[in-house]
Amino acid sequence: MEELVAAVRRGDADEVTALLESGADPDTLAEGLPVLCLAVAAYDEPVAEALLQAGADPLRRLPDGSTLLLRAVDGGSHLLAYALATSRIPLPAPARAELLARARRWVEAGAEAELRRVTGRTGPIERIRIRHEEIGWWCEQLTLGGTTVRDEHGAVLTSMEERYGIRTPFDELVARALAHPDRDHVVWSDVVFTLGRRLDEETWQWTRDLLNHPDRLHRLLAAETLLFLILGDPLKGGDPFWERGRELVPWAEQEEDPEVLAALLNAMTHDSAPEIEAVGLSHLTHPDPRVRSLVPDALERSEVGHSQVRPEGLAAVLTLAGDEDPEVREAACRWLAHYRGCEPEIGDALLALTHDERQEIRIGAVSGLAYRDDPRCVEAEHRIGPRDPDQPFDERLMDVWRYQRRQEAADGG
Repeated sequence: MEELVAAVRRGDADEVTALLESGADPDTLAEGLPVLCLAVAAYDEPVAEALLQAGADPLRRLPDGSTLLLRAVDGGSHLLAYALATSRIPLPAPARAELLARARRWVEAGAEAELRRVTGRTGPIERIRIRHEEIGWWCEQLTLGGTTVRDEHGAVLTSMEERYGIRTPFDELVARALAHPDRDHVVWSDVVFTLGRRLDEETWQWTRDLLNHPDRLHRLLAAETLLFLILGDPLKGGDPFWERGRELVPWAEQEEDPEVLAALLNAMTHDSAPEIEAVGLSHLTHPDPRVRSLVPDALERSEVGHSQVRPEGLAAVLTLAGDEDPEVREAACRWLAHYRGCEPEIGDALLALTHDERQEIRIGAVSGLAYRDDPRCVEAEHRIGPRDPDQPFDERLMDVWRYQRRQEAADGG
């Protein structure tokens, strides 16, 4: 059906869906290959999803002996390969083994070396960075001799191994992540996510021990994984490490790398141990704003259903509310807006933040005043300014209105 082929080439997922719903064959051929091949080659996840939902066969054998699923694995797109692999449940054992073997070959050889082997070319490789706008991951896309791949094969293999119950050795997963030494790379992120869902003592100990490594990237990977372990997984046994952030105090006290320290603090602040507050306060004047922005979360304590904070902790947050860095001010504003203590200086600090240059901070400060039933929120609301229409609606923008309704009800209106 020419219309379907044209819609797939254009990447028009809505039109593809409409044509499929009207009876178009999801396995329609284009130049002898199923149209799903076009979507896979273009890394077009929405079109591929539409074709798969309509029944396109990811295991159909192609003239070169491969399948659509194997082509997706070769292409290196984690999400696309996952979509094809899970469109049939369960995936037959031979196809599963084939998938894992193909992904492992790319991982062991490396994307560049395997691309050169597949194409038989030795010339320069064109490289561009691709960012997934929704998730924030990035990968590198490599093109040589008209063949394009993305270097996400480590994530493809890691996610498929976990799905099929294969417990990949800890050191092997660490090596996969460190092959892409950036915390926002899809492979690094997937390794952290995978290890962080292994809620067992063995993984906790191995990860914590990794904090002793002389290389900062090893320590960063460990700190990020520990955060996931502490947060837990409601589908896999809850949060057995929730109160064990205190074990990380010795490492946070001696860590000199600001990125690693920030990740450690982020993991620790989910524990309520008093020694964590001392660590937070010790970094009040840290030169890196990423570290200073995490100090407020180390301070708040919850006792008998209401917030408690010591005077020195409150003084620290008030200091951070005037920090030169907007991310630090935003973190302080968020803390102040949620703090329910009755100290008058809280309202004054929030009022000052309603004049901040950043709209997000002004919104948070006005919301905090409204929640405190501070009448100054009404006048301060006018300082928020017009909201970007492309931004999603922020529920906090209704807080002044809610405050006014509470006042009317209290006055018998």
